[in-house]
Amino acid sequence: MRLMGKRALVTGGASGIGFAIAQRFLDEGARVVIADLNPSQADEAVKKTGGKLGRTIGDVSKLADAERMVQETVAQLGGLEILVNNAGIETTGSVTTAADADWDRQINVNLNGTYRMSRFAVPEIIKAGGGAVVNMASVGGLVAVREYSAYGASKAGVIQLTRSMAADYAENNIRVNCLCPGAVDTPLLRRSCEKLGGGDPGKIRELYASFTLLKRIATPEEIAVAALFLASDESSFVTGVALPVDGGFSAQ
Repeated sequence: MRLMGKRALVTGGASGIGFAIAQRFLDEGARVVIADLNPSQADEAVKKTGGKLGRTIGDVSKLADAERMVQETVAQLGGLEILVNNAGIETTGSVTTAADADWDRQINVNLNGTYRMSRFAVPEIIKAGGGAVVNMASVGGLVAVREYSAYGASKAGVIQLTRSMAADYAENNIRVNCLCPGAVDTPLLRRSCEKLGGGDPGKIRELYASFTLLKRIATPEEIAVAALFLASDESSFVTGVALPVDGGFSAQ
């Protein structure tokens, strides 16, 4: 087991990629708390794991919530070695068509939420003697996608924040990396496909798949395996990396 005895906090952990990561970490011997905005989804996630998960509820974009969720996690686990900043949202629009409130919310959740959770979790990881932070960026932070200006800006910010954190905390034995997934079969993607596809969201899924070299979208479990690698000692000489897990989309 690659995370035996480790203590982890996964934000946005009640569904999709976050839940897949939490499950995989449990399977690898970690004790895990999920942070989520939705209490009922979080409770359902805990039930799905037979009560093995802990949970804390709040909004990662709010400083007081971020501090409280880290404190509650440490109280449940007795310490912390791993933080996965997975919580995120997706809005569409260019700089001339996006609503100002959507831009602000996008940056606040994806980028500021990563900063705020890290602000309170990193000192706890230092107290534990070191560990790993895994941030969730996106292929949209590496390449431009039309009508995703706020989303792309937020994820590009996460990538650069990851590099800065890697430089700042290497001396504390903390490795900081980020994942850049492409299209992943999650509730977020399904909602996006329904919105963009009108009467036939399946066509949008096929379009996303066609953009990859592997001609399909990813499963949450495939992203979870990559998160496991970055959180475990198997990546002991890896820090400051933005790892695409996108089926070859960014290679084109």
